[in-house]
Amino acid sequence: MHLLVLGLGYSAGMIAQAAQAAGFVLTAVRSRPAPGMLTLDSAELPGVIASATHILSSVPPASDGSDPVLVAHGDALARAPAKWIGYLSSTGVYGDAGGAWVDEASPRQGRRGGRNLADEQWEALHPESRVFRLPGIYGPGRSALDRLRAGPVARIDLPGHVFSRIHVDDITGSVLASMHGGPAGVYNIADDLPAPGEAVTAAAARMLGMEPSPLIPLEQAALSPMGRAFYAECRRVANGRMKRQLGYSLLYPDYHAGLLACLEESAP
Repeated sequence: MHLLVLGLGYSAGMIAQAAQAAGFVLTAVRSRPAPGMLTLDSAELPGVIASATHILSSVPPASDGSDPVLVAHGDALARAPAKWIGYLSSTGVYGDAGGAWVDEASPRQGRRGGRNLADEQWEALHPESRVFRLPGIYGPGRSALDRLRAGPVARIDLPGHVFSRIHVDDITGSVLASMHGGPAGVYNIADDLPAPGEAVTAAAARMLGMEPSPLIPLEQAALSPMGRAFYAECRRVANGRMKRQLGYSLLYPDYHAGLLACLEESAP
C-alpha cells in the first residue's frame, strides 16, 4: 500500500503519520523543497502518481482560484490506477445556511469561488474520488486552549450563530476508514454538536481555571475582514453519511470531549 500525500499541512500530516503506522509506504509532496520529499514540479512525481495505490491532496486553491495540483497534474491524476483518491475540502463551500443543517447534497454557494470549483473538480476527477469537507479544525497545539494560553480571546455575542468543528484525530480516523472501505463520493467530516464559538472559548477557559471573558458585540471586536466574514455565515453540518457509509464512530463527538483530550495531551 503506497500513499502519496500532496500538501503536508496540519491535518494531512496527521493522516500521513497514521497511515505509516498502519503499514503504508509514504511519499510526501510539499510546496518547498525538504529532505526526502518531492515538490509539485519534481520530475519523479508523474511516476509516483502512476504507481501509488492511494493519493491524498490537501493543497488549497491558489490566490487566483486555481488548484495547483490539478493545474500541474490533473490529467495524470485522472488516469491514475489508484484505488483511492482523496481531497481535503471545506464546509465553507455551503456558504450561509442561516443556521440550518447542510448535508452532502446541499448546493455549493460559498463565498470563495476557487474552493467551490476545486471541490467540484476533485469530485468529478476520478471514479475513486473522495472529497472530505471539513469544518473548523482543532487538536493538539491548535485549539481554544492554545489561543487562551497565548492571550485574551474575544467572545462574540451573536445570538443564534453556530458552526461545526472537528478534532484532527477524527479527520484522521475517518479518512483511514475510507481507505479501508466505503464508496467514493463526498463526505462531511464533523462532530455531533454545532455550537457558538463563544461557548467553546468559555469551556476552554474553565478547563484552564480561567474566568471566561465577557461577551462583546461583533461591532466592538477587533476582527480581520476574514474574521468578520466568518461570522457572516451560520450553518450546522450533518455527518450521517460519514457514520453510515464509512462505519466510523467519532472519538470526540463534541467539543467538550475534544478539548479535554487536548488538555490531557498538553499536561506536564
